[in-house]
Amino acid sequence: MTDDHDPYEPIACGQHSRYELAVMHRVELQLAWRDENGGAHISKVTPTDIKTVNGEEFLIAQSPDGVTYEIRLDKIEHSDVDEAVG
Repeated sequence: MTDDHDPYEPIACGQHSRYELAVMHRVELQLAWRDENGGAHISKVTPTDIKTVNGEEFLIAQSPDGVTYEIRLDKIEHSDVDEAVG
């Protein structure tokens, strides 16, 4: 969850809808994101769900080696979701 120094910024509705489609169809995505500590990640993942906690939205995704990530949507810096579900 965020603190006052890192408030959640909602993403565009169209982008959110594309992530929902990726979840529904289990489309593998290439994502680049920052975690809650600012660490950078790049990985292929399969999205499994989107959840909301305290007004923040998270993409739940699994890597090919079985690691599950909870990625805050506004921390995704790059995604191929447009190409994958477009």
